[in-house]
Amino acid sequence: MNLVTAEHLTKSYTERLLFDDTDLAVNEGEKIGVIGINGTGKSTLLRLVAGLEEPDQGTVTRGRNLDIRYLPQNPKFTPKDTVLQSIVRDNEGHEHPWDLESQAKTMLTKVGIFDFDQEVGTLSGGQRKRVALVSALMSDTDLLILDEPTNHLDSQMAEWLEDYLKRFRGAIVMITHDRYFLDSVTNRIVELDKGKLYSYQANYEGYLKLKAERLDMAAAAERKRQSILKVELAWMRRGARARSTKQKAHIQRYEALRDQKPPEADKAVEMESVSSRLGRTTVEIQGLSKAYGDKVLVRDFSYIFLKDDRIGIIGPNGSGKSTLMKMIAGWTEPDDGVINMGQTVKLGYFSQENEAMDESLKVIDYIKNVGEYVKTRDGSISASQMLERFLFPPSVQYTVVSRLSGGEKRRLYLLRILMEAPNVLLLDEPTNDLDIQTLTILEDYLDQFEGIVVAVSHDRYFLDRIVKRIFAFEGQGKVSQYEGGYTDYQIEYERRHPENSGGDKKAEDGKKSEAGRKEGKNAARKLRFTYQEQKDWEVIEDQIQALEEELAQLEIQIQESARDFVKLNQLTEERDQKEAALESKMERWMYLNELAERIEAGERQT
Repeated sequence: MNLVTAEHLTKSYTERLLFDDTDLAVNEGEKIGVIGINGTGKSTLLRLVAGLEEPDQGTVTRGRNLDIRYLPQNPKFTPKDTVLQSIVRDNEGHEHPWDLESQAKTMLTKVGIFDFDQEVGTLSGGQRKRVALVSALMSDTDLLILDEPTNHLDSQMAEWLEDYLKRFRGAIVMITHDRYFLDSVTNRIVELDKGKLYSYQANYEGYLKLKAERLDMAAAAERKRQSILKVELAWMRRGARARSTKQKAHIQRYEALRDQKPPEADKAVEMESVSSRLGRTTVEIQGLSKAYGDKVLVRDFSYIFLKDDRIGIIGPNGSGKSTLMKMIAGWTEPDDGVINMGQTVKLGYFSQENEAMDESLKVIDYIKNVGEYVKTRDGSISASQMLERFLFPPSVQYTVVSRLSGGEKRRLYLLRILMEAPNVLLLDEPTNDLDIQTLTILEDYLDQFEGIVVAVSHDRYFLDRIVKRIFAFEGQGKVSQYEGGYTDYQIEYERRHPENSGGDKKAEDGKKSEAGRKEGKNAARKLRFTYQEQKDWEVIEDQIQALEEELAQLEIQIQESARDFVKLNQLTEERDQKEAALESKMERWMYLNELAERIEAGERQT
């Protein structure tokens, strides 16, 4: 059954055209993920569907007696209400009012809220968002509209929310940039691109394939149009006379073909590595400790960062992750311990709350305060040109920062930090409010970044994609080290802490033995490639073939240079390096091939 139908939507915000005569339908039982570049109007679309805004043109029709619940990015509360009072007030018409408080308390603990009598006005922004999320989930609604529900949730909370929304019986329309979350929950992706809405009946992985097919078809149609236009242009140049109706129609077809707009290429954020040289001494931490009152956040933490380190920091909200980052950045003093910085270290700190952003400045001035020009591999590029690369056209560059969307502010803040050419990047929740396209480019940028990257993140995809080592906050100030990305961490954590594995599934399935449950969960997770393994598996055979061909060429060159001892030594040394690289690749191939066979065997069994 159709719940909401939006037709011929047109909506402008200042000089921006957000929707250009586009349509959307929401049907019963659908779980829709809305994606698109920040600032293109995703949150506005949600408010239009919810009936909180009206389009400039077009209509939005909602089903009779349709109950809609909306979670905004920045929820509003009555400051003096307690946490529990605010939820009860928002759900006065609940189907089971006698059980409302008990259900609310249970759900609040799932998102890390334990003081039910605390006044909402004293909560942090992240805590308020989690209270509002619980309030929305408690409602008996037909359509749940969620704007960034995974922001301010740690990984365990996000997994709980995934399970909850998959079981939710009503329809869902949500904005999220968490790609694992989109893959797990959604059955339809709606992309907002250049004022139009494109619908894909698939989860995020399926969307990527379908979008590639759509773009290929659009490119093929444009090639065909250009080919026909070339023939028609030749016909026109022969001096066609518009005397007959047939000739007039031919000319009209030519003009319609000529005036047809070609498909616009997607604009993408362009980032280039402009880091400064990093010397031998990097960042050395010895015996670091920090506590606030009786709460110990970090206890006796030591680590020496290597030049190419890619570190991910994870843990529950409030465990001390951001505090550790601020101590490294010099924003917070430790209680004990020392942090030694090498003379060549140049820190770039991408903080969680944009604390250092002066929103009264114009966009162009905010960047020019760092420098009029920045050096890249292509030479010097002006601040205005860098802004254009970051999807801030000249029409936006003289806008005051405060008028940008939340995601645009984060993107601008990131640009400013990268323009300072740091060689140690501290990223505190970099995936919050950044759109998927920008995240993808950031991940590619970090692949090429010549320096150290330390990232606090709850985005499991981002951690699997980027980091090679995990620091996990495990309570009482303990920070444990795990090798690999997030998926590798999960497997190793369950091996080290079998008593904690299984989570809520233990309570839900008491019939199964604890040992059987752990074994099944570990087996399921082991029988899959991590992101890096999948990436290696796709290219490793080509890499081995290339190395073998290079070795064959070197053997020929060695034979031809038998009398040139200098060149012979160089070629022999290069051959030894290539042989070592080939041996390493062959060992990696053997491991991946064996794993692929085990995965295939497991899939056949299931």
